[in-house]
Amino acid sequence: MARRSVLFSPGDQPDLLRKAPGSGADVVVFDLEDAVAPESKPEARAAVASVLTDPDFDPDCEVWIRVNPTGIAADDDLDAVLGDGARPDGVMLPKVATADEVRTLEALLAEHGVDLPVVALVESAAGVLHAEAIAAADATDALAFGAEDLSADIGATRTEAGTEVLYAREHVVLAASAAGVDAIDTIHADFEDEAGLADETAFAVELGYDGKMAIHPAQVSVINDALTPAPERIEWAERVLDAKAAADEADRGVFRVDGEMIDAPLIAQAERVLERARAADER
Repeated sequence: MARRSVLFSPGDQPDLLRKAPGSGADVVVFDLEDAVAPESKPEARAAVASVLTDPDFDPDCEVWIRVNPTGIAADDDLDAVLGDGARPDGVMLPKVATADEVRTLEALLAEHGVDLPVVALVESAAGVLHAEAIAAADATDALAFGAEDLSADIGATRTEAGTEVLYAREHVVLAASAAGVDAIDTIHADFEDEAGLADETAFAVELGYDGKMAIHPAQVSVINDALTPAPERIEWAERVLDAKAAADEADRGVFRVDGEMIDAPLIAQAERVLERARAADER
């Protein structure tokens, strides 16, 4: 399942909710948290529930809902959205600081009679420091990294280079990888800066991220392109795995491809490249 692009859509704008899957995003998030003013929360809940239960709404991507942080507001979100039998593909939980918060949401979902994967949004100092435990919680299906809120939490100044959040960004992807769950990178706030977004997404790929969050439909194609392996990279991966099969058949542990000695880490890289290429083709 490809999760290259994760597009947020404000929950109080039903027209945008219906249009969001047409952006080409692998995942659309119906947002009940930051994108919605406090006084508009009830209206947003009703709009999300209406779209999700509409028989004419048939998206060809995953649809998640971002609830408010665990507590009364999250329970109200689930009451409204799941009450009419709507079944999103997952729930994004913001501002996760501990694994207990994931378990609390899991219990709330069970009370509503559903078992949905949880995407834990790590965007505070406590969340980054507890990322391993959060990723390892049973319900966690992905970790998402939120650089903007983290910067505010620790008093950092956001820079174009992003060095102020680099450690945290790396820590989150390591925690996700160790737990075997997806890692989703932070947003690029300037949605008109396509070149900057492309560079930032390419760097996220180098770090090991599986996808990136988007705040505008115009960002989706840039993210998808950056997270889809280039043809020459796919051809390299195919050559590596073909050579591995031949080496296995000849009972040889070491082999060369394009003049390069291939070992287990490079084989794992090749397998990951082809896995991403297949996932993109399926979209």
